[in-house]
Amino acid sequence: MGSLLTERKAVGWAARDSSGVLSPFSYVHRDTGDDDVYLKVICCGICHTDIHQLKNELGMSNYPMVPGHEVVGEVIEVGSKVTGFKAGDIVGVGCIVGSCNNCHPCKADIEQYCNKKIWSYNDVYTDGKPTMGGFADSMVVNHKFVVKIPQGMDPEQAAPLLCAGVTVYSPLNHFNLTGSGLKGAILGLGGVGHMGVKIAKAMGHHVTVISSSNKKREEALDYLGADDYILSTDSEKMQELVDSFDYIIDTIPVHHPLIPYLTLLKVDGKLILMGVINRPLEFITPLVMLGRKSITGSFIGSMKETKEVLDFCKEKGISSTIEKVKMDYVNTAMERLEKNDVRYRFVVDVAGSKLQL
Repeated sequence: MGSLLTERKAVGWAARDSSGVLSPFSYVHRDTGDDDVYLKVICCGICHTDIHQLKNELGMSNYPMVPGHEVVGEVIEVGSKVTGFKAGDIVGVGCIVGSCNNCHPCKADIEQYCNKKIWSYNDVYTDGKPTMGGFADSMVVNHKFVVKIPQGMDPEQAAPLLCAGVTVYSPLNHFNLTGSGLKGAILGLGGVGHMGVKIAKAMGHHVTVISSSNKKREEALDYLGADDYILSTDSEKMQELVDSFDYIIDTIPVHHPLIPYLTLLKVDGKLILMGVINRPLEFITPLVMLGRKSITGSFIGSMKETKEVLDFCKEKGISSTIEKVKMDYVNTAMERLEKNDVRYRFVVDVAGSKLQL
């Protein structure tokens, strides 16, 4: 074990402005210390949130920006106070790399809701240096925000679980929706949605996919194992499903109506919002009041839940459906993701890519 008191040089792919175009970028990691893990990045998933951040769609982007928050890597060295990891371990890093450790969410092991959380990228660490994500050859991360990847799980399969997987698992866990026999719907079949189908089915739920097009019907039913697939524009079928679902997981990351989906919930049903949308959504209150329904949200998951979902997926044999790409394809991958042209998560083979062109 080492104290890691020296700065580390890194090479990643960064955006320089709101065009979001990524290209090679050299930088120096923040000073590292006794509580840190230094890791070599193996691969990193691409999330729709990366597009929001790269293109400053949320109005808080800082450049240069190295994105990536579904990171799997190999531990190279650990600080002298780190006891849970050792060189050679395969580990994961998700959306956050720091929190205050003192607030109620931190003490309740839901540090993703800490008001002082530090994002894996596009943020500033406690020493004043910018955080950089997993589209790079290496990272330095506090050990509290690192998880072990279960033995035998492929790194590329594990990467999407660090955001997409735990994002679905967390609300099902928190709202006690893990028991078998429940009836749920997944709204939108992208990276998060496809994991929603797989995880909910593994919990024993009857799962319906609701989509705006038929192009993923066969995939959803025959490959992902959904029990039903309906078009949101099929008014007759939508009417048949009124008062049917215990919950709906809404993964759509663009503006859309809520009213059609609120009608599908049973009494006490929950519409769980997960898409990052920067425009107000609308509904009428009687649809909520007359069924004691809830419109709620959930944000990624805690480190505890991240460990749980990794173990759950290993136990149940759940794999992510991915398209593996090299770093020199990443700009094209971003363009395709914006068009929802991916089955179902891009994962960048960082270790196998030439980062300097």
